[in-house]
Formats: sequence, C-alpha cells, structure tokens
Amino acid sequence: MAMRQYRRIHLLFRLALVSVMALGASRVILDNLRNNLLWPGSVEISTRHRYTVKMPIDVSEEEAIEDGCNVFEGEWVWDNASHPLYREESCPFLVKQTTCLRNGRPDSFYQNWRWQPNACNLPRFGQTRSELEFRLHSNANDEFEMWIGRFDGLKLMEILRDKSDVRRSLQRIPPRKVFKVEEFNATIEYYWAPFIVESISDHATNHTVLKRLVRLDSVAKHSEEWQTADVLIFESYVWWMYKPTINATYGKLDNIQEYNVTTAYKLALETWANWIESSINPQTQKIFFTTMSPTHLWSWEWKPGTDGNCFNETQPIDGSYWGTGSNLDIMRIVEDVLGELKVKVTLLNITQLSEFRKDGHTSVFGERKGKLLTKEQRNDPKNYADCIHWCLPGVPDTWNEILYALLLQDYRVQ
Repeated sequence: MAMRQYRRIHLLFRLALVSVMALGASRVILDNLRNNLLWPGSVEISTRHRYTVKMPIDVSEEEAIEDGCNVFEGEWVWDNASHPLYREESCPFLVKQTTCLRNGRPDSFYQNWRWQPNACNLPRFGQTRSELEFRLHSNANDEFEMWIGRFDGLKLMEILRDKSDVRRSLQRIPPRKVFKVEEFNATIEYYWAPFIVESISDHATNHTVLKRLVRLDSVAKHSEEWQTADVLIFESYVWWMYKPTINATYGKLDNIQEYNVTTAYKLALETWANWIESSINPQTQKIFFTTMSPTHLWSWEWKPGTDGNCFNETQPIDGSYWGTGSNLDIMRIVEDVLGELKVKVTLLNITQLSEFRKDGHTSVFGERKGKLLTKEQRNDPKNYADCIHWCLPGVPDTWNEILYALLLQDYRVQ
C-alpha cells in the first residue's frame, strides 16, 4: 500500500474514536480492512469476522490525560481561537434542527466555550500529533511493519468534508443512521432506541404517541443490531420524563400496568445490564453509558424572579448549579446498576458540565415536527423555545472530545 493509504487508515481510526453521542445507542463497527488485513491483539476467529481494532499509540504530552484526572470536573472558559472545532457550513451532515446560525440565531457565542478540566487538559482535535506504529498481517501471514507519519490533526468535520480523500456515505435506514467509510468497510451508526428496552416509540420517524408503552423485560429486538459492534455508547433519559408515570409490561405482554418512572427505569436498566453481562465480550468490545443531557426549561432556576426559559440566553451559568431537568434518582439508578456489573462499562458523566450551558440550546432556532418555526412561533418563546436539543457546533462536541480523550488513553502504549 502507498503511504497515502496508510494515512487514510490513521484518519479512519481517529474518525471512529470520535463517535456520535446518541439517544439509545451508538455503535462503531470496524470490519476487516482491505485484503482482510488483521491488527495485532485482535481476536481472530476468521478473516470474515469482526474484531476490535487495538492499536498502540505513542501519545504526546498534549494528548495524555494525567492519571487520576476527572475530566468531568472543571469549568467553561472562553476560547474563540480554537473553538468552534468546525463550522456549520463545512459539515454537510448537520440536520436543520441543530444549525442555529443558519436558522437565524443572531449570536454565535455558544460556539466559543471550551470545557477545561480542573486537573488536566483534553486533547485537542486540531492539535494532535501522535505517531502510530502497527503491524499488518496478510492472508499469507507475511508480516509488514510500517510507521505512519505524524497526524496533522484534521478535525472530524474537515475529514468528512474531504470528498477526494475518503469515500464515505450517510444512509438513513430506520431505526439506524449509518455513516460508512466505504474504502475500509467501517461504520459509525446511530440507533434509535429511546428507552433502550423495546417500546411502541421505536420507529425512528413515527415515534410520537400520546400514550407511551414500554416493555421493561426485553432488549432482544435492539440487541440484534448491537451485538457485533466494537464500541457501544448508550444513553436513555429524556423520553422517560414525559410524565411521572409510564405504562409498561414486565413478564407478560398482556399485563399492562402503570409504573412510577424511576421504578420502570430501574427495571429497564437491569434488563439492559443482564444483556451486557451475558452477551458482551469485554476483551473485544468497549461499552460506554452517557448520563442525562440536561434541559433548561425554567429560567427561575438560575435567575430567580424570572418566568422564561433558555430563550435569549447567551452565557453559561456561573457558579454551582443543578436544575430540576436532571433527575438525581435516575442518576443514582445508573450509578447503582453500573456498579453491580462485572463487565466494565465506562460512565460518561456529561450532566453537570452541560448543566451550566443554558445558552447552548436551539431555543426558537430549530424545528418542530420537521419544520422550522414560523415568525409567529419565534415571537412566542415561552411556548415554542426548545430547551432540550442543542445547537451545533456546541455542547455535544465537548461530549465527543471527552469520549475521544478516554478512548485515546485506553489505546495508548502502556
């Protein structure tokens, strides 16, 4: 292979690490590369099966997270030099719901805040310079050793934009969105499973129902899609919080009962945990669980005496803050269930750092029912402001930076 092809493999590895944080589950699948080449350290069943890419990386000081550093504790600092990491107009994959500037938002300050952990620095997408050494094994078992040149730090969206360098595609195959790097048969998938367990809201485009019904004892339908992934990132919260109670079945499909949401959530998460224990191979698969994405529905929580929401907010919250949009009981359930698991699941605790960002939501500069808000609706933010979803570039990019940092640390040379 030419050096340019090796650079593509390196870029692909970085791309796979910077996976999407998704509602339900994201998965990263790295199939056999061209000519069935195998990476060292992979579990080889046959060259037709998937395996985990496990590559030692010589991590520079700029990329390393110091041992003991809690990347989830820190502060937002103003940084209009390195942030945003990419531009709205440079990423063709952003949906209209998130392109707040294009939709008419007058300020872009929300793009220029950088998360700074207290005890270390997050590796920068645009400043990484790792060198990667790996061995390729051909079908004839001939061994080749190559050095990949220094990675120039192309940001994720710049990589996606480069049509001439990497052939890639994005397909919507409900309940999945599939991003594929075609040359190397690698995919990053967003899988719609808002409750993790099965529900009547599992259809990716037709999921709005007046009366939600959840099957608390089964992930069978979803897990068929999850099982072969190398990296799985789970998250499930906001769909549970529609009402204090939820209709659900457990054990018998015809026995529908009304459950307290926290009780139902615990049963659902235990069902998921049982599947993790019985089906995941910790030697070849990595599992993450992302905590709740907070909402900012009531301005009186951070600005006493007001009666608004996230509309027209342009600055993060300064000082200690925890809003009612983030349920502590749910947080404790996640902590308890993950704490009982024998299989390692890494917790991505993005809730507190996101709590400060009341300024980052789409507000009236997004969509409702697939359409941008009308002028009349925008003039009624109390009823139409979306304080759940986020503008991009924005807060979710920080979640990806943290994911990237933790994966990079795990894959580095020990």
